[in-house]
Amino acid sequence: MSRIGKKPVQLPSGVQVTVKGNEVTVKGPKGTLTRTFHPDMHFEIGQGSLMVSRPSDSRIHRSLHGLTRSLVANMVQGVSQGFQKSLEIVGVGYRAQVSAQKVVLQVGYSHPVEITAPPGITFQGEGTNKVIVSGIDKELVGEIAAKLRAVRPPDHYKGKGVRYSGEYVRLKPGKAGKAAGAKK
Repeated sequence: MSRIGKKPVQLPSGVQVTVKGNEVTVKGPKGTLTRTFHPDMHFEIGQGSLMVSRPSDSRIHRSLHGLTRSLVANMVQGVSQGFQKSLEIVGVGYRAQVSAQKVVLQVGYSHPVEITAPPGITFQGEGTNKVIVSGIDKELVGEIAAKLRAVRPPDHYKGKGVRYSGEYVRLKPGKAGKAAGAKK
């Protein structure tokens, strides 16, 4: 039995869940999310919680059980608290200009790179070297943060580039053998 799938999803106050067939709609103070799940998964709304159950112990149903429960839990957390990812820009002359719907990155290219936020995503900036991506859909927040990081991933020799806050970049040694190999 799936350990994650067995756990009920707690519904905080102010969050309403509606189930129509295999479509689940979660409405909360930050917005509304709707998602269609596999038709074999069953949802039961109880006192302040939602349970996900599966019809059999087949391999596909076991794998869908925990996945479905996790996706519903992320929807509930998104509409009640929201999600955010923070990115740091490291490098001399590297910076970001942030507005609510657009980020302009200057990260060593001959031109500035402009990224526009899709609906449901907002950008915040702290200084010129930190960007915070926030929204209610965990998947979309992660995707946009990954797109920002992909503009200039961290360099493994100097450490320059866009990285997640707290990400450790292991620096490689440079060409130390050139000076030692010159003597003959």
